This record gives sequence, structure tokens and C-alpha cells, in this order.
Amino acid sequence: MARPISRRRAISIMAAAAGLPLLGTLGAARASLSPVIWRGQALGAPAKLILNHPDKAKAEALLRRVVTEVERLEGIFSLYRPSSTLCELNRLGALPTPPQELVQVLNACHAAWQTTNGAFDPTIQPLWTLYARHFSLPDAEPTGPSARDVDQVRSRIGFDAVRFNGNRIAFSRPGMALTLNGIAQGFITDAIVDMLKAEGVTSSLVDMGENRAIGSKEDGLPWRVGLADTEMGLEPDTVIDLVDKAIATTSGAGFHFDRDGRFSHVLDPRRGAVPLTYRRVTTIAPTATMADAFSTAFSLMDEATLRQLIKTTSGLAVYIVDWNGRQTYIG
Repeated sequence: MARPISRRRAISIMAAAAGLPLLGTLGAARASLSPVIWRGQALGAPAKLILNHPDKAKAEALLRRVVTEVERLEGIFSLYRPSSTLCELNRLGALPTPPQELVQVLNACHAAWQTTNGAFDPTIQPLWTLYARHFSLPDAEPTGPSARDVDQVRSRIGFDAVRFNGNRIAFSRPGMALTLNGIAQGFITDAIVDMLKAEGVTSSLVDMGENRAIGSKEDGLPWRVGLADTEMGLEPDTVIDLVDKAIATTSGAGFHFDRDGRFSHVLDPRRGAVPLTYRRVTTIAPTATMADAFSTAFSLMDEATLRQLIKTTSGLAVYIVDWNGRQTYIG
């Protein structure tokens, strides 16, 4: 299978001391201990775990559990594994006895879809496929798919047409498909946080595609998260302190369908591909699931709408960077 296209949020992690630790401290961990390190992927995005623990054997056992859990959740949410639960749902249009994690994510999707008036909508996958197929052609029209084709595909989009409960998930329109790439990485991050908390972890920074802090660092100072416009950016232009919060960033610089960079991976489910209002949107929320979903939706909103939504939604804050590089905090 070809290497999957990453829709990874443009974000880089900084530590106050050495390196780029993902999981900074575990219980009574000391900086002088040799860390247990794992590098891999979560839903096509780079992921990394560094565990510092006074008992190396216990740290390695916990790490193995984390890796196993990430693999299990990938088997539910991945768009790039034909055998995944999500791919089966998209092929068949219905799914009996779905995994509880898939139902939990769909409940979170519904909440974000309602709150953002449809700006966040995981049924956007057919639109993604339309643009990907169009620009894969050697003679692709540089202005994108025709308005007729876009309108036809948009008729398949709408989370109101997804019926789901603990017993069954079904699409009520033909040709529908889901992508959970705008929320599942956050959900997996939260799942790992829950696992670590259950093991008594009180001070960690977890990144499974999105980022969430458990408490502060061991020395009592906040975790430091550096932001850059590209995923590979080594020099952050902004540093944010984080304690018991999650953070996610959406940037159109992450991926473009076309060579000229006119059509980014951030698609508006209500209008198709549109120029992004901001160069970068970074959302802080109580959970990584929430931060992940809202960072996508906020990138499609004007500032007045964004301010009103944050004013009426508990726990949200956002840093927006416009195309002139001006940064604004709303919270």
C-alpha cells in the first residue's frame, strides 16, 4: 500500500530541559534516569513516547500496553487499513455492533458538528476523495473540480444523515463516507492519557498525533509547547505553557492537493475547498478530542463567529495567526 497522506497538525513539542520528550515524567521519575523510548505512528502521523520511571521494567511494561492500545485503536479508526472498522463502514454504509470507541467518537463528532454549525463534519470524506482524484490526473484543471462535481459530492455530506447508537451505525444517503482524521488522533491521545492516569501518572505530556498535558512538569513548571507553521519546523515562533490541557493546531501548510498550493487539505463541508481565513489556528481545550475537532472548525470561521463560539463554549481558547503573521489570542 502507498504511504498514506498525513493530515498531521503543524505542531512541534518543546521541553524546558533536554530534547523533545513526549512523556516527561512518571511518578517519582528523575531526569538522570535512562528513558524508555518508542517512536512510531498513530493514524499516519509521527508519534513518540519517552518514559522516565524509577522502575525501568514497569516503564517498559506500560509502554508495551500503550503501543498495543494504539494499534488496537488504529484498527478501528484508520482510513488507510482496508480491514479497519471505519473502512468497513465506508464500504458497506452500515455496521452492526460497532466498537464502543467508534460510538464515543461519533458522539464527540455530533457535539462538535452542532456547536460549530456544521463547520466540523466528518462526512466530508467524499469531498476529499474528489479533490484527490482530480489533482491525481496528469491533465488536471488547475482551478479544481467543476462546480457541478463539487455540488454533486456535497449532496452526500451532512452529519445529520449518520444514524448511530451502541447497536448500529448507518448512513441514510448513498455514497457517504466518514473520515475521523480530524478527531481520532485527539481521541487516541485522550485514551492514552486515561491509561496513564489509571496507572498513577500525574505529570506527563502525551502526543499521539495531538497533544495533552497531565498536570505540570515534575518541577512544578508548565509544559512548554512550541508552534511552527510546518510539521518539520525546528524553530517554533510561539511557545505556549500547558498544564492539564490539550492543544491542537490546524495549518493549511500541512498538505496541498495541487502543486501551486491553492487547495489545502482543510475543506469546508458547506462550500467545498475555500481559501483559509488564517495561516494557523491553535486551539486549547480540556481534552485532545475537543481540541482536535475545534482546531479544524475554527480555521473555517471568521473572527467574529469564532469569538462568539468561544464565549459560549466552556474551556476553549484559541491562538490565530493571520496571513500577515499577526497573532491574536481569544479565550
